[in-house]
Amino acid sequence: MSQNHLSDLRFDSLPLHESVQAGIRDAGFEFCTPIQASTLPIALEGHDVAGQAQTGTGKTAAFLIAAYERLLKTAAEPGEKRQPRLFALAPTRELAVQIANDAEVLGKHTGLKIGLAFGGTDYDKQRTTLQNGVDLLIGTPGRIIDYYKQGVFKLDQVEVAILDEADRMFDLGFIKDIRYLLRRLPPPDKRLNMLFSATLSHRVMELAYEHMNEPELIRIEPDKVTADRVRQAIFYPSNEDKLPLLIGLVREMGEGRIMIFVNMKREAERVQDYLEANGIHAKAISGDVPQKKRLRMLMDFQSGELAVLIGTDVASRGLHVPDVQYVINYDLPQDAEDYVHRIGRTARAGAAGDAISLGCESYVMSLPDIEDYIGHKIPVANYNHDDLPEIIRPKPRRRKPQGGRPGGGRKGGGRPSSGSRRRGPPRKS
Repeated sequence: MSQNHLSDLRFDSLPLHESVQAGIRDAGFEFCTPIQASTLPIALEGHDVAGQAQTGTGKTAAFLIAAYERLLKTAAEPGEKRQPRLFALAPTRELAVQIANDAEVLGKHTGLKIGLAFGGTDYDKQRTTLQNGVDLLIGTPGRIIDYYKQGVFKLDQVEVAILDEADRMFDLGFIKDIRYLLRRLPPPDKRLNMLFSATLSHRVMELAYEHMNEPELIRIEPDKVTADRVRQAIFYPSNEDKLPLLIGLVREMGEGRIMIFVNMKREAERVQDYLEANGIHAKAISGDVPQKKRLRMLMDFQSGELAVLIGTDVASRGLHVPDVQYVINYDLPQDAEDYVHRIGRTARAGAAGDAISLGCESYVMSLPDIEDYIGHKIPVANYNHDDLPEIIRPKPRRRKPQGGRPGGGRKGGGRPSSGSRRRGPPRKS
């Protein structure tokens, strides 16, 4: 890994509890990243922080290290069971799981217990864990509110409150849920508050000033919106050339991990089918994929068993996948900020990476806004139509019938009545 993304501040020079230092060593950290070097000294002194930095720059470790130090300096309130002392909200299930995984490593020697709460799976298992008592509560807003209203845990002993990817919380419509939960915590001046995000919009700062205690605003290279070490390029294919060009590019890329972004879930499925039909192992991940299947896809992608992961913008935030060499914007995003979040999947923590976009007829109109937002033109790459590969068309997917009962919709199945029998040739699927 390149070291030029690190600061001169060493973790072992910070006034941290030995159990926290041990966790940092386990994680293999020696020097702080810029966001860590800027925020940790402030948070360790007990001051609130609202931090902006590019994705993949160490925000999670920054707030977890500060949180552990705070919790180790104070004793838990006596009671029948542990109540959450750290409260961390994330916009997506994957990000909540990633925060918990990082917390396990960094807090291995602290003796503090971690609990997860996110939708889609393990409802009773999560409930039991939280009911037995945890020190760190990490999760997504909906499931946390569900358990809270059932009385599974209390929030009146929280000493550290964390909001991660706060701007994405707004995008996904969680703001009412966030405010509901924050109002159940002790007053802002009775806790350490940390808010981190890739972008700090006006609405995010309003939330910060409403629910934090005079936070110090930290921006890391705000004018360099896209990662310095991402090599960007854009092709201008016709809609007919998009799939052959994509398949040709993926074949040229070879062994590296590849993330492909599209704008619509149905298009993600279509791209997956074409890649698979042409000998490229690929899976589409979206908000509709069951949670266990999503986690399996991510594990296979991280292990290298899955070569290509295809995602909508639901997947573009919060996924911490190391060593992604290539990001392909099969569809240019319609929101300029999403372009930054997408290409931030590569060149994480100082590594180099490539981000290739296809400016097709359907979405090229988004390009001026994207280039205006990132502050420069994306270099143009050319291709020869005659060099594009011949591609195999996949078999059509069999769609589940919409509504009704199997067997024609009549109780017990069987043939439809003469009045409902369809006339004319059967429709093509």
